[in-house]
Amino acid sequence: MTRPAIYLDHNAASPLRPEARAALVAALDLVGNPSSVHAHGRALRDTIETGRRQVARLAGAESKQVVFTGSATEAITQAIVGGAKTFASGAIVISAGEHAAVSKAAEATGLPVWTIGLDAQGRIDLDQLAAALVRADAEHVTFLAAFHWVNNETGVIQPIDRISALVGPTRHTLFIDAVQAFGRLPLEFSASAPDMMAISGHKIGAPAGIGALLVKSHADLVRLIPGGGQEQGRRGGTESAALIAAFGAAAEATNYDAEVMRALTRHVELGLRTMAPDVKIFGEAAQRIGNVVNFAVPGIRNATAMMSLDLSGISVSSGSACSSGKVGASHVLAAMGVEKSLAECGLRVSFGWNSTVVDADAFLAGYQSIVSRQRRAGQAA
Repeated sequence: MTRPAIYLDHNAASPLRPEARAALVAALDLVGNPSSVHAHGRALRDTIETGRRQVARLAGAESKQVVFTGSATEAITQAIVGGAKTFASGAIVISAGEHAAVSKAAEATGLPVWTIGLDAQGRIDLDQLAAALVRADAEHVTFLAAFHWVNNETGVIQPIDRISALVGPTRHTLFIDAVQAFGRLPLEFSASAPDMMAISGHKIGAPAGIGALLVKSHADLVRLIPGGGQEQGRRGGTESAALIAAFGAAAEATNYDAEVMRALTRHVELGLRTMAPDVKIFGEAAQRIGNVVNFAVPGIRNATAMMSLDLSGISVSSGSACSSGKVGASHVLAAMGVEKSLAECGLRVSFGWNSTVVDADAFLAGYQSIVSRQRRAGQAA
């Protein structure tokens, strides 16, 4: 009998929610172009605007602040590359723990990139950020700051309120990558300081291929893709009503239970400590989102562990899924000061809307067999 697959990589992409699937299929039956004024076009436009309202509610935004994009990476690029041009930025400020979508977009502007370090727990160094503000004043530079809210690898929650207090009242622009925070924390975009935020569909159980950029009215001129005036002229290209409908349905169905997630991660962490007392839990002293365990057991390299777990039908990761399939040391862990030999042992287990304790136990059993083999090999040596 084939063992059921165990999926524990929700921070990479969460399985499609039934509500999102139903909305997707229903919208695929509609025909036409949402920019057309006839009945078919109006039906598609209504589907899109319903999805926009649903996404806006979960993001604490006004519907008009939601610009649909083809992915969060596109939204991030629009915010950083388009934002730097719109606001005549002289530099881009990012942290050393940013997702590649942020760091690559910062490089693409052609502007100087100022990098803020992380502390040992993975939190953005606010003293360095304050120093960057002083430097900007001394050099008469206006910058665009781009920071993640929740780290996709460690689950560490950044001090967004304090970052907002530092950057918000200034002449500088603040963009937040809220991909891992969306649906797990109250974004309250309309009432918050950031000028722009990026969110993603497939992290909350919508299909891949749909994201959004949240923009305040003063940032409404930020552009990246010119076209025929879609999304109120803010992103060209005919919208995918089906993907937007699925995104909206997933947003409406999202009901993140932090206590359930924390119970699962505590269960895994306790099991890891029992089988391997020398395990290192990264970011454990920081505030974390609750659905992620990023850990390393010295001597068990992530490539070996992932292969073994995959053969047992258990899917985990070693960090960001956007690293072209590479396995090795994480740049986030490096920024936290983790030695390369230990970072190369780092694994990420991330839970989501359909995860259960059965999944957690299956992972623990699978990893226990890896630890046991290592111990036997060590004794034989």
